[in-house]
Amino acid sequence: MTPPLLELRDVAVRAGGRPILEIDRLELAVGETLAVLGANGAGKSTLLRVAGGLRTPDAGTLLLDGRPASPGDVRRVSAAVLQRPLLRRAATVRANVETGLRFARVPRAERRRRAGEWIERLGLAELTDRRAGTLSGGEAQRVSLARALVLAPRLLLLDEPMTGLDAPTRAELLADLRDVLGVTATTAIFVTHDRHEAAAIADRVAILHAGTLRQVGPAAHVLEHPADADCARLLGFENLLPPHVAARVLGAPADRPVAVRAADLRVVPGGTMGVVERVLPFGDRTRVATRVDGARVLSDVPSTSLQPGTAVDVRAEEGAARVIARG
Repeated sequence: MTPPLLELRDVAVRAGGRPILEIDRLELAVGETLAVLGANGAGKSTLLRVAGGLRTPDAGTLLLDGRPASPGDVRRVSAAVLQRPLLRRAATVRANVETGLRFARVPRAERRRRAGEWIERLGLAELTDRRAGTLSGGEAQRVSLARALVLAPRLLLLDEPMTGLDAPTRAELLADLRDVLGVTATTAIFVTHDRHEAAAIADRVAILHAGTLRQVGPAAHVLEHPADADCARLLGFENLLPPHVAARVLGAPADRPVAVRAADLRVVPGGTMGVVERVLPFGDRTRVATRVDGARVLSDVPSTSLQPGTAVDVRAEEGAARVIARG
């Protein structure tokens, strides 16, 4: 049986005397893309730095190919792509892509060949001789990705690389990144706060909250079946309904809290369940806040003429609700 490429055991990181990361066990299989989801301050970047050998934990063990490894061992097989590409602005795209190869003293002809392959693969051929300081955000991030992949790393560290990119650019880069990881079978840790990015690229998802892993599993399952209330909020379930409210919204008995996304709730005028408190238009959708048995219930509906004070019923689409095992 092939051991995991990387394993973290009993890892702890402290700052100012308090724990900021505590991981009992986390494995990363060869060729796998693991998305790490968490809010700001959850410890995502700290986890990424430890996993990449860029920060030595205060306690715990790193295993590479099933054997204990030092942070330096892990660094030697890793490459990173950060939120903000750290490119040499006055240097050309080609020179930036070749940076790591020059440090590794790869001969010039080989550098040119390998850099050229990744420049072509990532759609940068027309920009080869452009200076990095003239690139758009998406172009610069593609250069950063090419600079990392040209090193043929066994482990690719991606620290929210889509931050600041517009929606079309982000979608294109995500698609290209997914294709590249699939073709090269590169193992990757992809840190993000966006569940849609995780869904697009990850084999598995780990949810990090307050420095601890709350849930780890196949992406499709984790993204739609949160383990607890904190995971549900992070995964876009705007409503965490107490049992007595959930029973009314679902039209069935409920003995546990229920999570449901606002987009999966319908608002029916003329009902008796609650009263509209607030209506906020968002383009072709409208956020409606309704007070039901003392709880605020949020619904995203098509543009509506509903007004505060309107009596309504709120109903969930079939199969949309998720029972929360832990509050």
